[in-house]
Amino acid sequence: MKILSSKAIRTVDAKTIEYNGIESHELMERAAFAFTNYFIEHYFIDERVAVFSGTGNNGGDGVAVARMLYMAGNTVKLYIVEVGSSYSKDCLLNIERAQKAGVEAIKIGSVDEMPNLEDIDVVVDAIFGTGLSRPLSGLAKEVVEAINTLQKRVVSIDIPSGLFMNKPTEVAIHATETVTFQIPKLALFLPDNSQFVGRLFTVDIELDAKAIDEAETNSYYLTKDDMAHLLKPLDKFTHKGLQGHALIIGGSLGKTGAVTLASKAALRSGCGLVTAYVPKCGMIPIQSILPEAMVVQDDNMHTHISAISYSIKPSAIAIGMGMGQHSDTESALRKFLKGCTTPLVVDADALNILSKHPDWLKYLPPGSILTPHPKELSRLIGEWSDDFDKIERSRLFARKYNIIVVIKGAHTLIVDTDNIYVNS
Repeated sequence: MKILSSKAIRTVDAKTIEYNGIESHELMERAAFAFTNYFIEHYFIDERVAVFSGTGNNGGDGVAVARMLYMAGNTVKLYIVEVGSSYSKDCLLNIERAQKAGVEAIKIGSVDEMPNLEDIDVVVDAIFGTGLSRPLSGLAKEVVEAINTLQKRVVSIDIPSGLFMNKPTEVAIHATETVTFQIPKLALFLPDNSQFVGRLFTVDIELDAKAIDEAETNSYYLTKDDMAHLLKPLDKFTHKGLQGHALIIGGSLGKTGAVTLASKAALRSGCGLVTAYVPKCGMIPIQSILPEAMVVQDDNMHTHISAISYSIKPSAIAIGMGMGQHSDTESALRKFLKGCTTPLVVDADALNILSKHPDWLKYLPPGSILTPHPKELSRLIGEWSDDFDKIERSRLFARKYNIIVVIKGAHTLIVDTDNIYVNS
């Protein structure tokens, strides 16, 4: 599923209007209807709702939602935060429709006009959308900060007001949940923005499939449906010798758990054969806990790996988990990397050793996969100022060494030489 920029989303909106032969206010109606259906499914009809709308098209979405919730039976108060010098055409149209339906549009021109919301159960935020280009200031900032102090549930339409799509955000709505319109937005998945986004849900607003297909991007959101075609059903007559052989290298005294779990994961993922390469201290623990795996030990040392030597021909190798950073382990890693041409996953202490010896990164086979957690990543690429900087640094790092970086987290990011993939 494509992740698009705010500019690309506006293009998709425009093409949907063109290809479907509809007016812009009709697309706004679709969006408002989808949000309203979500709200009705997740909230009680007797809950009292305050909708805060801006004067642009996101505000128009909010005004349309206020009308629909009112007509569905909710008690609704609609507040128009006059943050712009003019109203969009579709926002004005929806204000007129709301008033005809019986919803009063109360204008807020200064923070002194901010209403008392003690009797409100839920706030719907529709002040700004994806087109915001500068930090909140003046009335907009004051209203957003006032909403953030309410201790109420806040549901943002599409994105929290004040959230930037492509740079760090300082002030924005702290939503309890965000209901975004169909197309994933990268900013909604980044750790720095978790305080703003809350729980994230997506609703379909019937954007044109051709318009989305025509949109160019290098960022993608991975769902179960996207990944399903990668699963290869086993042939009835296959056997372990045909399903690949994984070599898992790691472990040290007191740290054989990680290599054991990695070996187990390799088997669970479908590898026909798995061999763990460990120091002497790892042989008995792995053989006892995971008898399905084969084990080769480094005969030179009991406590840690000091040399990496094996006679098997693995299909893929993973190295580093629980391996430690002893000087002879470092030397063994360097020698191993210089001779490795097998597809490779580099994790944990192998990453830490590489961060101490960055000139060894040139030995990585092309397409190697590095799987750092945030601290390991910072040792490799340096400290970043924000999540967007982190992604750009990781992209440049991947290009420099022709590798893939998997940044582990709640929404794991996969960064290769060209693209970014966000795990759902």
